[in-house]
Amino acid sequence: MSSTAQQIRDFYVTLFRAWGPQHWWPAHTRFEVIVGAYLTQNTAWTNVELAPTNLRRAGRLNIAGIRTIRLYDLEKLVRPAGYFRQKAQRLKLFVNFLDRRYQGSLQRLFARPTANLREELLALKGVGPETADSILLYAGGHPVFVVDAYTRRILERHGLISSAATYDEIRKMFEEALTEPHFVASCNDGLKSKPPMAEDTGAGHAVSRISAAPRSAQAQIFNEMHGLIVGVGKTFCLKRQALCDACPLRPYLHRAD
Repeated sequence: MSSTAQQIRDFYVTLFRAWGPQHWWPAHTRFEVIVGAYLTQNTAWTNVELAPTNLRRAGRLNIAGIRTIRLYDLEKLVRPAGYFRQKAQRLKLFVNFLDRRYQGSLQRLFARPTANLREELLALKGVGPETADSILLYAGGHPVFVVDAYTRRILERHGLISSAATYDEIRKMFEEALTEPHFVASCNDGLKSKPPMAEDTGAGHAVSRISAAPRSAQAQIFNEMHGLIVGVGKTFCLKRQALCDACPLRPYLHRAD
């Protein structure tokens, strides 16, 4: 039986071959990714999408726009994302932090070492590990793996973790598995070729400016793996029902004799 690390690598290979690149994060700018990371907290993406559209139409989906808009008006624009008062306030707090520490520059922010910047983000009110890592990976191109509810659910059902596993334990599990040198080399050499077409492409999005942005090979693997995991969680490994028979990961299920 393969190790947990090998099984995670097998998940990646199987899903990538089935679905190909997932083109995450679907956004036009890095700041839009940050806004999306805040707005998706405790809310399904389908309920969030209208809020960035509202901000864009109002000319506020940028640092200056969030900086200068009245809080009440910002709350109205992000209302579709739920918890709108809380999220509007936290967007304001992020821009204040960016202005105070980095002169309003995302370039300066993301030039910080990954571990240091992660600590700074986690110190902000309303930023937990998933939000911080989403900002680091998708907006900043830092090589960190994002763990979400889909990740935990899939690993528990495959018997790879217990319900007591912490966020950072799961994150480190993926990061260690997906940084194995031979695996990274094989991804760069072979898995970037055009995958077979499939009717179901997981959680794939159309190519966007951010999803196509240059990033390190390691960050790209973490990027793809998270998108692929989301595809499994949204399509097959549902919260109330596991549709295992049609899932590409079915061969890896551990079943008792």
